[in-house]
Formats: sequence, C-alpha cells, structure tokens
Amino acid sequence: MGIWLTLLLGIVPLLGWLLRWWNEFWYVFPLRKQCSSAGTNLPPGHMGIPFFGELFTFLWYFMVVRRPDDFINSKRRKYGDGVGMYRTYLFGSPTIIACFPSINQFVFNSSDLFVGEWPTAEPVLGRNALVVAQGKAHARLKSHVINAINRPDALRRIALLVQPRVRAALQSWAQNGKINAHDETKKLTFENIVKLFVSYEPGPLLDTISQLFVGILQGVRSKPPTTAYQHAVQCRKDLEEIFRVELEKRKNQNRTETMDDLMDRMMQTEDDEGNHLLDEEMLDNIINLMVAGYESTALSSMWAIYYLAKFPNVLKKLRVKPSNMVMDSKHLILPLVSSHLEQLKLNCRRRTWRLARTRKEILLQVKILLAGYKIPKGWKVILWLRYLHTNPENFEDPMCFNPDRWNVGTAESRCRNNISSTSETGRWG
Repeated sequence: MGIWLTLLLGIVPLLGWLLRWWNEFWYVFPLRKQCSSAGTNLPPGHMGIPFFGELFTFLWYFMVVRRPDDFINSKRRKYGDGVGMYRTYLFGSPTIIACFPSINQFVFNSSDLFVGEWPTAEPVLGRNALVVAQGKAHARLKSHVINAINRPDALRRIALLVQPRVRAALQSWAQNGKINAHDETKKLTFENIVKLFVSYEPGPLLDTISQLFVGILQGVRSKPPTTAYQHAVQCRKDLEEIFRVELEKRKNQNRTETMDDLMDRMMQTEDDEGNHLLDEEMLDNIINLMVAGYESTALSSMWAIYYLAKFPNVLKKLRVKPSNMVMDSKHLILPLVSSHLEQLKLNCRRRTWRLARTRKEILLQVKILLAGYKIPKGWKVILWLRYLHTNPENFEDPMCFNPDRWNVGTAESRCRNNISSTSETGRWG
C-alpha cells in the first residue's frame, strides 16, 4: 500500500508538470536555439496543455465571466506590456495574440506577409468569393464588386429601400412592449438584405433561403468532417441553385426595366477590357456578401438597440430632430437621406461598433520578424481589435456608451484619430 501511495504521489505531480509544459517542449523549445543564434526571441506567454492549449481559459473569460478582455489583461499582468504580443495555443494551432495599435496597424499594412485564413471557407462560400480569392483574382473580383455596389446613388437608394421595413418593425416592437432583440433584428436585417441583393419579398421562398443561411452560418467556421460543416456545404449548394435559377431567368428575359439590385448590377459591370463576371463568380460573391453583411449588420443593430435602451439619456439626444428633417402629418420623419445623418450630433454607430465588436481578424503568418520577436512560419496571429476600444488607457470609462466622446476637440476624439486606421480601415476585401 505504501509503495502504491508513493508512486501515486510521485506520478500525479509528474503528469501534471508534463501536461503544463508539453506544448512548450513541443513548439517553443526547438525554436529557442534558432532565436538565440539570431538574437531574437518568441513573444512571452504560455502554450497551455496538449491539444487544447489555453482554450478552456479563453472560454472561461468569454462564456462564464463574460469579460473577454480580461484574457488579455491576465497576460499583461503576468508578462508585462512589452510590445503587446503574447504567445499561446488556441483553436488547434500555436498562436500569437496582438492587442496594441502599432502591431495591428503593421499587420493590416503588410498583406504581402499576412494572409486571411479561411481554410475551409471555399466549399461553403465558393472558390470565387472575395474572402477566398488571392492575388490578381482577388483584385479583379474586388473591382467588379465595388463597381456594382459603390455607385453615386447607392447609399441613398439603400436608405430609401430599407426604411419602410425598419419603421414598420419599430412600430410593431413598440406595440408589443417586449421583444427578443436578437431574433427581431436578424429577421428584419435578413428581409432587407435579400431585397437589396435579389429583390425577393417575404414568402415561402424567403423562408427557405433563411433556413439555408442559418445552416451556412453555423458551419462556415467549422472544420470537416463535422456535421455542421457538411450541412453548411449542402445548404450552400441549395442556395446557389436558387440564385442560379434567378440568374438564368434574368439572362433569358428581354427586360425593359432592371431590378436595380446587386445581382443586376453585377450582371452589368465590366472591367477595363469589357469583360463581365462569370456566372459562378457572381453567385459566389452574392452568397459571400450576403453572409458577411447579414450577421454583422444584425448583431450591430441588436447591440445598438440594447445600448440605447440601457442609456436613455443618449436616446433622448438622438431623438432631437435636425433642422432639415421633414415631418409628415403623423409626426413621423419622412425618409432619411445622407444630409440628415450628417446633422446628427451623436455617432451611435461608431460607438456601438467599438463596444460590441462582433469579430476579430485571424491571420495566417507567412514569414516575419516583428518588433524584435520572431513569429514562426505557420503560426496564427490573432488581432484582438476590441481591446483598442475597451482599454481604459485609450478611453476614459471605455465601457460607457457615450457617443459624445467623439465630438471634435475632445481628448478621446484625438485618440480615435491616432488608432482609427487599425480599427476601421485596415481590412482585406
């Protein structure tokens, strides 16, 4: 009995020690000799336990504590600020997390060294999707898409088109008194975005498309051979077939009037040599843009509703009518246009994005030596963009929904100008 107890007391701590340091032995120690000979080092941090790394710690801060930025704060307390980079192991890969503006800006401006990683997106979004294509193919597709979307009257047309549904939804929500903002904003956003892209109205077909979109969104970031991934691939095929039928219908009709939606505009766009997009390129990018615009718009709208309800003083200021707005007989503001928005004093859109950023860029490192630290080839780099906006070193009381902070002349507006290039404009696609 004593022998077994001695072995147990000796083996358990040893196993615990091996579990804690296995990833360090496997991924870090072989690189230390290379780094020391080159006069560099890996960013500080810890790789966690085998297979999972620091995933459970990551989920603890996200799902249990509900304070995701404390994941970064814990590393800052343990390893210091340094240059704002820490090594870890997340989502099945050794990873560098970058949280400071200077590092993020460098990565955004170095597309030749870093590429967006969507390893399983091609079967779900299509090989011609902007998020999948690279190099010259990406530049060509991007040019066509921008020409189709970015017309002089595009924003005005979009604003006029979506407002009837938005106003009707707001009136309905007010009558109900209590709503599920997540479900209602997703429904409203989906109806508007399908109208903008393919001019479909609510009905059985739209319900079918909605179900297919749910399947795609649930599996777009999954990895094969999971059920969610396989289901997403099948949903994508079914959705493509629906849009292909619509595309063929439009091509075979001699229409005197166009629908003036995204599908029509993509059919009409030409490059400098007069070439049109292929059918597959149009379908892939319609699906890609709808997936990207749907979820981000719906979540941003939901959070805007949440913050306006939580901060009634901001809502009161937002309700102040600009001088150039016209009211109808029922004291409802007639359709908004861009000149109305320019007169609004509060930038709730910007503040909502900063408080409730719904995504972070995950990049695949190619080859880099950054700020004296080596990032090994094949490691991922996660840009923790939301940390720019929730860090009290950048903004006073950062978690307070205070759009006034962006008024010209304030200290925070100057801080915004210094970091905005890393948070707003630095994107691929």
